[in-house]
Amino acid sequence: MKIRYVIPLLLAGILIGCTQTSEESSTKETNQKTQKNNQQDSGNQEDTQSSQTQEGVVFKELNAPWNIVREGETFYITEREGTIVKGKQGDYERMRLQLKKDVIAEGESGLLGMVLDPDFKNNKTAYVYHTYAKQNQATNRVIAIKEEGHQWVEERVLLDDIPGATIHNGGRLEGGPEGALYVTAGDAANPELAQDIDSLAGKILRITSEGEPFKGNQKGYVYSLGHRNPQVFVDDQLYASEHGQSGHDEINRIEQKNYGWPTIEGKEQADGLVTPWYEVGEQSVAPSGVATAENTLYFATLVGQRLQTIDLETKQVKTIVENQGRIRDVWIDETSIYYITNNTDGRGNPSADDDRLVRINR
Repeated sequence: MKIRYVIPLLLAGILIGCTQTSEESSTKETNQKTQKNNQQDSGNQEDTQSSQTQEGVVFKELNAPWNIVREGETFYITEREGTIVKGKQGDYERMRLQLKKDVIAEGESGLLGMVLDPDFKNNKTAYVYHTYAKQNQATNRVIAIKEEGHQWVEERVLLDDIPGATIHNGGRLEGGPEGALYVTAGDAANPELAQDIDSLAGKILRITSEGEPFKGNQKGYVYSLGHRNPQVFVDDQLYASEHGQSGHDEINRIEQKNYGWPTIEGKEQADGLVTPWYEVGEQSVAPSGVATAENTLYFATLVGQRLQTIDLETKQVKTIVENQGRIRDVWIDETSIYYITNNTDGRGNPSADDDRLVRINR
């Protein structure tokens, strides 16, 4: 598979993106503001005491990693330019993808979310979300891929024609109850699409493993709407992080409702629209991957350059990792927390061994 950088194709998205913030560069000014500002919600002050201990690098020298999944002791990490890293502690290989449509990686587009089939041990099938060029326009699709030796081969298309751009592609995949597959789709730098029930953009979509609309959706593939650039995690409850336009980043408990973008944002209210379960206030942190364990939600932040937790009852926020640069995703098991840095994507300040998959004790 060839990896292409399609700058002319996405020029319109770049121009639109100049007027909207998303994952934002980690500039010195942003870093200073992040250090100075504590997040507040309903009077709860953030506890900024770091609890990072016994930190260990699992992989290093990753290329703009995006998503963590694991089967047994083996990690699979997508890299935005179109490769998947597979391996265990200190030992990994970079696997190519044989796809029918070339991955394009420009801005926030590329190879993004990945989830393993529930029967992965036997069928070696996974699902990925990636950007490609369709009629000279950035477009996203969800496909099934199969691990064959040292590469992945495309099997079939589950969902196509998800609007794309250089920003706001969404891209997270998560498995849910009864075989459901949740897909996050950003507004593709066109906010009005988030309120258009007939568009796939600005939505959380729910499909079957065969690519059919899941029974009980609001309409077609649409599970919830009114999203700007959601990132989702499914446990007993569906959660999504969301970037605000200027601050007011959100974490939402997702139901089959309308979450308001662009009609409302932050703590604004309107009939029939959902106000966030939690929002960070004026200072953006750009939340990304999320995970939950023992009444705690963990969320990675890009601009905020921290891994943080929020108590699901009190909404008290704590920082557990900082001073590692941009953090893209988080994975949790019984004893450990794993996270990936995201300093090599053109918006960070990479060190010699970036990017890294890192483990800390819970």
